[in-house]
Amino acid sequence: MDINSEFIFKMIQFMLAPAVMISACGLLLLGINNRYSSIANRIRLLNDERRRLILKIKDGRELDFLESNRFASLKKQLDQLFCRLGYVKSCVVSYSIGIFLFVLTSFLIGIDLIFNIQSGNVLMMISFVSGMISVGVGILFALREIIKGHKIIEIEIKAEE
Repeated sequence: MDINSEFIFKMIQFMLAPAVMISACGLLLLGINNRYSSIANRIRLLNDERRRLILKIKDGRELDFLESNRFASLKKQLDQLFCRLGYVKSCVVSYSIGIFLFVLTSFLIGIDLIFNIQSGNVLMMISFVSGMISVGVGILFALREIIKGHKIIEIEIKAEE
């Protein structure tokens, strides 16, 4: 194997790593966007139910025991869901920053190939590792969101008891 073909294989490897990470982040974003939509829809539904109970109170009708419990539960759930939505938003931002950094890494690889920049390897490594850290932060936000989702289910179950 001559130097040129070895060089070409290394460059392909360098360029594939960010490309694979861009695809992986795209899949993560797809999943988390679906979660964002379902949480937003859940907030709308619960808020609508809360609004109906408020209208009932404004009309001078008294809430029975179950309705009172549900009203209190709705407030807690909505607060928790809004917090959960914030975690999902932070997750999306982290994944998006990661994608940007992986695209930047690919761009830096191309620039380094053309201009043979002295500090090109360092810049590529910083960009790639920063992208990995950003994806890791996004995963931590996703884990916090899952934990928060579990707490919301507990609130709903305890309200029914």
